Amino acid sequence: MSTKILLVDDHKIMRDGLRSLLGSQPGMQVIAEAVNGREAMRLALDKRPDVVIMDIDMPDLGGIETTRQMCAALPEVKVIGLSIHSEKHYVVNMLRAGASGFLSKDCPFDELAQAIKTVVANRTYLSPKIAEAMIEDYMRGVPLTESSAFSVLTPREREVLQLIAEGWSTKEIASHLNVSAKTVDTHRRQIMDKLELHSIADLTKYAIQEGLTSARPK
Repeated sequence: MSTKILLVDDHKIMRDGLRSLLGSQPGMQVIAEAVNGREAMRLALDKRPDVVIMDIDMPDLGGIETTRQMCAALPEVKVIGLSIHSEKHYVVNMLRAGASGFLSKDCPFDELAQAIKTVVANRTYLSPKIAEAMIEDYMRGVPLTESSAFSVLTPREREVLQLIAEGWSTKEIASHLNVSAKTVDTHRRQIMDKLELHSIADLTKYAIQEGLTSARPK
């Protein structure tokens, strides 16, 4: 039986390329594509893929938060992070969110194919470069469990923070999340209090550092 794959990336050329390459692999079938995290959640619940190839840097709902929600709702689904970002905190946050693998977008396709086979076999896959870097950090005593947005903020606060960083107004966020503007203001104050940050610029910088967004405009 073929491994059913959901592709999640906001760049069509990336999805087209992956679909073509994966379609040439025996035993692998791309069953759906999503351009953002919210669409990915809807498709995952409907299509029930075996593996999700998840970009991290997406507008609206980023890959790390989408992974957290998806793995909570569908624990049988295996998520592989695929990103241009390979810094330790991106990898750690993806794994904490429930991902079974992580690769850099500059990896060869053969490595992605191997990662899919590995996670389907219920093992974790990290690209050799990333695994080596994390082992080096561990050997040097660099902590891998420092606090992050994913341990300090609630899921809704992380959504609001991402949208703030991407330039959404209070009114736009309220409409998008179907809440009141007052609720959005409350979330923003709570986020600032928890993070001890005092300006939108500081929040934006933090969101980028944590991998919640690249701060591309909506």
